[in-house]
Amino acid sequence: MALPVLSSSGVKFRRVLAHFPQELSLAFAYGSGVFRQAGAAGGHGENNMLDFVFAVDDSVTWHMMNLLKNRSHYSFLKVFGPKQISSIQSYGAGIYYNTLVPCNGRMIKYGVISTDTLIDDLLHWKTLYVAGRLQKPVKILTQNENSKLQAALVSNLKSAVTAAFLMLPESFSEEDLYMQIAGLSYSGDFRMIIGEDRSKVQNIVKPNVLHFQKLYSNILQDCPQVVYKHHLGRLEASIDKSPEGQFTQLMALPRTLQQKITSLVDPPGKNRDVEEILLQVAHDPDCGFVVHQG
Repeated sequence: MALPVLSSSGVKFRRVLAHFPQELSLAFAYGSGVFRQAGAAGGHGENNMLDFVFAVDDSVTWHMMNLLKNRSHYSFLKVFGPKQISSIQSYGAGIYYNTLVPCNGRMIKYGVISTDTLIDDLLHWKTLYVAGRLQKPVKILTQNENSKLQAALVSNLKSAVTAAFLMLPESFSEEDLYMQIAGLSYSGDFRMIIGEDRSKVQNIVKPNVLHFQKLYSNILQDCPQVVYKHHLGRLEASIDKSPEGQFTQLMALPRTLQQKITSLVDPPGKNRDVEEILLQVAHDPDCGFVVHQG
């Protein structure tokens, strides 16, 4: 299942995309310049920076072509060439940003990530940086026929729902679910403790519930624990909080999160296997809190 591609209303985004090399496996726009956010700082205005992510199969070749087209976008690193830029891109979250770039009368920033690195993050939440962006509504501008990438995009959404189910109580509202999902990538974000608006998650979800519904409706409709009354825009959920139910959900989590949970629970030197530790967590009344910590 491909994520929904931007409709004809996205002319301004396509005009931006036309400035870049077209060898993209995925391109999307995100953030307050695309989706309205509540709160004083979240206005959806023409002055907001437009944020983009470009996934590319061959980072060195793409940067080489982009340096020919858009050399001014790069910092002093441009003097070292595309191989060095790609090498730096591989650090941290595996994404290289050019920021404060004037384009078509707007200020933009864009991150470049290799397709393989993106797929790894979507499947395993290695850093949850770009995967976290894609758990919230984005404007997909272009997406090629890479079936592995398409499957990873859907897998990331399913994992977000599973993690949210583990952290939510037995019954909850649709908005509660989207708040939990939108908060996943902020749980370990230092900026949410120092300097960022603590109500940011709420500001993202409340004006964009319809966009969240569009993103998650297929997954929720296929979920046996959820009665999703789409025509009423209402979700009725009763999550299995038995140890067996929680163990099944824990086993379905991305590998990196499972490892984080096991490192929290398993004392050094014991070296028990992941399945044994997750079974212990499934029986813990604070299971959801342990997942949140992870």
